[in-house]
Amino acid sequence: MFARHGTGPVAALRALVSQVHPVFMLPVIASSLLGAALAGPFSVRLAALHAAAAFFALYVAHVTDGYVDFHIRLEDDDHPLTARGCQLALVGASACFFGCVVAIGWLVDVPAALLTLPGWLIAVNHAPQLDTNPVGATAGYPLGVSVALLGGHYVQTRALSATVLALAAVFLVVLAGIKVIDDAQDYDYDRSIDKRTVAVAVGPERARLTAYALMSAGMVGVVGLAALLPGVPPSAALSAVVFGVVALLARRAGPELATMLLIRGSYLFLAVLVAGIWFQPLS
Repeated sequence: MFARHGTGPVAALRALVSQVHPVFMLPVIASSLLGAALAGPFSVRLAALHAAAAFFALYVAHVTDGYVDFHIRLEDDDHPLTARGCQLALVGASACFFGCVVAIGWLVDVPAALLTLPGWLIAVNHAPQLDTNPVGATAGYPLGVSVALLGGHYVQTRALSATVLALAAVFLVVLAGIKVIDDAQDYDYDRSIDKRTVAVAVGPERARLTAYALMSAGMVGVVGLAALLPGVPPSAALSAVVFGVVALLARRAGPELATMLLIRGSYLFLAVLVAGIWFQPLS
């Protein structure tokens, strides 16, 4: 029912687990937790609940992506889940997501639930809609990360500060730059199926320049926030230094290696930013 390769519960479980992609899930969940950390002392229960909602939204995104690309558009060569398995997985993950949303609405308030909802909307619409044009293909995932940051903060404070809004904007810009590099890996294939990523729309070289302009703007933004906003300590600027070093190393690499370096760099960026805000070593 679930697995295209193999039968029995083990094969089904393996097929379902295959849609858990830590490389893409960790930044979103980390952003949710960062939003909670920015609130100061926070409720672990609410932080875990919002992080769980982010996880299930991403699971929906991954299953939808495979379902659309393999079973609907016939673009991918293989997929571990059957069409029926994809549908059941989507129903199950969506049910878990909305269970988290209802719990957030009950424990916090209705705006908190509504601020969590866009994660699922982005997830379920990314492959069939957002991924068909340069803006949607580039901004969908970064927007999900930014929304996770805002929601993770709101469930703790029932408010959105200028600091959190500014950081969400920085994440959107920086991750959009990384996504442009990531999409450039598939330039030839995307061009052959008329998938309009930034690289296909403007060419690989201009896409690369656009990506590094976005990432540079994000790093300048972090330094500016550390200098101007009281909620962002000076130590937060260290995250820009760390990511800047990785970006310089990735600049002369090909799209595949550059993507690998930049994604790992985004982990370091988030980790140093969290540590800088939480421990404030330079204060």
